[in-house]
Amino acid sequence: MSKDVYIITGGSRGIGASICRKLAAPGRVIVVNYAGNEAAAAQTVAEIEAAGGTAVAVQGDVQNEADVLHLFAEADKLGRLAGLVNNAGVVDLSQRVDEMSLERLTRMFSINVIGAFLCAREAVKRMSTKHGGSGGVIVNLGSAASKIGSPGQYVDYAASKGAIDTMTVGLALEVADEGIRVNGVRPGIIDTDIHASGGIPDRVAQLQSRLPMKRAGSADEVADAILWLLSDQSSYTTGAILDVSGGRAILP
Repeated sequence: MSKDVYIITGGSRGIGASICRKLAAPGRVIVVNYAGNEAAAAQTVAEIEAAGGTAVAVQGDVQNEADVLHLFAEADKLGRLAGLVNNAGVVDLSQRVDEMSLERLTRMFSINVIGAFLCAREAVKRMSTKHGGSGGVIVNLGSAASKIGSPGQYVDYAASKGAIDTMTVGLALEVADEGIRVNGVRPGIIDTDIHASGGIPDRVAQLQSRLPMKRAGSADEVADAILWLLSDQSSYTTGAILDVSGGRAILP
């Protein structure tokens, strides 16, 4: 019997790695996609295999169409694509919009938006009953920033995640009768190293007292929500966007 394959983009660290570890189970193959950190991806694979699961690391930058095609071709060798988590994404250093370069904006939207579209396109080609598939699930990682706007910090990142919200709803309706469910998750302040890559390594400590629950979330808490959306327990849920933000996304 063919195994179910799940592709997690940006699966080597943070939320992505947590999704990979939690999703691993008998009969499943987890494809741990990574852009550049081969050691982190190998570590995630090793942890899955140590727990009795099956995983493969596949390098690929989602903003590069050739890399995306390679990623999905490698997954095709492993079994039937059952799920895609569009998790890969970047932030950048805090800047006002009037300081942002074209290079920064191009990178932001190429990875966070176009990359998600390319991966979703390839997933639909394999999952859709219209294309001879047997269905599947796509979960897109957004951000509470899409509702807050992130002024004075990274409006471009917030806007890219707003695009992901719109994509989630539109694609869900487009393929709803083709056996594919598409949902999104909007994390809030999560304790991962993404804050360091945005130039604010102590951002969690800075904001903690102002968060409704007075703490940041964990990668595992976000992963648990994603696992539910990937599971049959959410079989009548599509086009939904779940806030996992500790209330941050509903602040005025």
